[in-house]
This record gives sequence, structure tokens and C-alpha cells, in this order.
Amino acid sequence: MKSFHKLLPTFISLTAVTLPAAGQQKDTRPNIIFILADDMGYGDLSCYGNKVIQTPNIDKLAAEGIRFTQAYAGSAVSSPSRCALLTGKHTGHATVRDNFAKKGGLPGLKNGNPIRRMHLLPQDTTIGTILSEAGYRTCIVNKWHLDGFNPGAGPLDRGFDEFYGWLVSYETSNTPYYYPETRFYNRELKVIPENENNARGIHNSDLSVRESIDFIERNRKNPFFLYLAFDVPHEPYFINSVEPYASMPLSETAKLYAALITHTDKAVGKLIDYLEKNNLRDNTLIIFASDNGGAAQAPLEELNCNAGLRGRKALLYEGGIKVPFIVNYSKKIKQGQIKDDLIYFPDVLPTLAECAGAKLPQHVDGISILPLLKGKKQNTGDRFLYWEFPGQQVAVRNGNWKAVSVKKNSELELYDISKDPFEKNNLASEYPEILLKMKEEIENQRSSS
Repeated sequence: MKSFHKLLPTFISLTAVTLPAAGQQKDTRPNIIFILADDMGYGDLSCYGNKVIQTPNIDKLAAEGIRFTQAYAGSAVSSPSRCALLTGKHTGHATVRDNFAKKGGLPGLKNGNPIRRMHLLPQDTTIGTILSEAGYRTCIVNKWHLDGFNPGAGPLDRGFDEFYGWLVSYETSNTPYYYPETRFYNRELKVIPENENNARGIHNSDLSVRESIDFIERNRKNPFFLYLAFDVPHEPYFINSVEPYASMPLSETAKLYAALITHTDKAVGKLIDYLEKNNLRDNTLIIFASDNGGAAQAPLEELNCNAGLRGRKALLYEGGIKVPFIVNYSKKIKQGQIKDDLIYFPDVLPTLAECAGAKLPQHVDGISILPLLKGKKQNTGDRFLYWEFPGQQVAVRNGNWKAVSVKKNSELELYDISKDPFEKNNLASEYPEILLKMKEEIENQRSSS
């Protein structure tokens, strides 16, 4: 630890609030970049054990920072997971608890079928809100997915200063997938010339990094928060080239899937190169994660996308919610760390609030894990981590124990994740006292939506 502290002479600036003013010291708070993959499984990255997919740039972020092995998304599907990430509330308290809603929200169509979607409300406080109020310039690039069918619930309506991407409430803003012909630039829907008439001239990942660099370039003299939410590797799997996998003995789906991830890894590399060339790298905190586990359409077994974990996207087994989570802060976080501390998406908002010296909103379910990032010991496992799909699935994690039910009105299953990470041995009948504790906590953790 003594040598570690030598590496951290300026790490305390994470919690300093040195606001720029005439005659005062320059604002030294960290820039923050949160990169989110879409439907990337726990085992999709090389640094998490994948034997086929090449991800050298993301692997380098992990090698030069912290790779968490017990990190969980906010949900097993996109919208509620992103809601938990941005509001610090788990799905027992959050406004958005599923991709769809039986009640509330607004009606609309998906693939021609009528559905309802819930959206973030004006009273929901997001990371964008608190960091903007703390003097950061905030931006989301690409996928929001918290507007439901409400065009008045976009990022600019929920705390962010800038937005470049697509919205659910405007279906034409993201077609065709991965090579969009139109795109929102703040509130204006613009044509992407490279992709007009299905030209497929610029991939969404390259476009997103181009927009990210443009945002940083314009705001580099001010602390900034960039939320870069890629579409990769969400289906449908579209990419012009499947290199370097074209000649490998893989299915076409696996080639496309792997190529999407590797292509996006290169895009991440371009962003890192820009930061380094412009002397921004050393004061930029970078976090990489996925919004949930690998999807049913993915080559789950062929590429071992979920690292053998039980379940997948849309299920609250480990394969649906356990995700890669990497934290990198060049020269200010000790390199090569692997941590098995129990963390999840609701922890992100309080952590970033403390990093930025921002005011923490009331009623958050997460905790700041800044002590872990500083190299201190922090007990994150005594608390209860909670997930639900209203009326259908529920899960709770406490220390080594996890209780889960993935079917409506079915009995809770109980697993000791430390000994049984693949959830093969249901211990519910052997530990009734622990199961009862879990049941009681489930009732305590949720409120009516």
C-alpha cells in the first residue's frame, strides 16, 4: 500500500471541488467518460477470458486499471438497466423497471405490435443533472432508451447539455441499424450523408466516436462528462466486413458478432488516442461496462459469450446481469488490479458525484465505491443488491448468497455464488433461515410502481 500511495499524489483531486474563477487555481476535477456496450456478455472480452474475440484496446484499459469480477448491471434488459445506472436507484424503486409497461408510460408500436413504454420523469435526477449543476459539461452519444414513446423525455429534458444519437420515440432516427441515415444532433434530426440511400458509409461505432471527440474538443478546457452508449453487439448484426474472422471456422452469426465487438474496440482505441495526443488522458476517469448479459440471438455457446454463466439477457440469473466492469484512471489508479468486490449500476451515480464534488440526490440505492478506486478496503457485500421485473422475476444478492426466481409465482431458488457461480445447486431447502431472510428483504427493497 505504501508504494500505491506514491502513485496517487493527485488522486485526492477526485474529491476536490476547485472551481475556476478569476485568480483561482484551475479546476482539477477529473473528466469522466462512461462507455457502455449493449448486450455484451460477461465473457465477450478477451480480458474476461474470451478465446476468439479480439479486444486489445479495452483489454489495455483493464490491464492499466481495475477489472471487477463481481459487477452487476441494473437489470437484465436495456431500459431499466440504464435507468438504474443514471439515477442510482435499483429496479424496486426506479421509474423504469422493464423495457415495456403494462400500465403507465405511453402507448406505441414495436414491430407493428401495440405496446406501452415508460419514460424517465422530470423529477428523476440523473448523473447528467447533478454533474451539470456541479459545473461539468455533459453529453450522451448514441443510445438513450429512456424516452419510451415520449418525445419530451430525451436526454436534453433530463439533465444533459448535449445529445447525439437516436431515440425510441422517433423511430426514423435509427434506421437502418448500425448505419443510420438520420441522427439527432441535440434536438435537430439531421441526415448522415455517408449513409444516405443505404450507402453504409460509416458505422455507428465510428460515428459515435467521431461525435464524442467533437464534444470533447469543444469542451476540453472545462470538466466534462461523456456517456458513450454504443449499440454493439445488440442484434441485428450488421457490419460491412467480418475481418479478422472471415477465414475462421465460425458460423456467419459468430463472425458478424465478433467483428462488431472488435470493430468497436478499435473505435475505443481512437478515442483513447485522441485523449493521449491532446494531454487529456491523465486527468480522465474512464469506465467501461455492458448494460446486461448476452442475448438469445447471440452465439452464446459458440463464442462462450456469457462465460458459462446460467441464463442470458432478460433473465435474472448470472448470465443476464453479471457484466464486465473496468475502471481506468491513468497514473492515478494502480495498474493490473482485479477486484471481486460486489458492485452494481446504482453505485455509479454516487461514485461519480463524489468524484466531481457534486451534490448527491436523496433516495439513491447505490453507494460510492470511491474508496475501492483509491485502493482502500470497503465492505460492499453486507448490503442487499436488488433486481426485479414487475410481477415476473426477482433477485437479491447479499454477500455470497443470491436468491432468484425467473418465473411468475415460482419459489425462490437459493445459491452460494462463491462456491456455485454457475447456479447449478439450489440450496433453498437446505438453508430455510437464509431463504426467509432473503424473502423478507425482497419485501423491504421494493415499492409500488
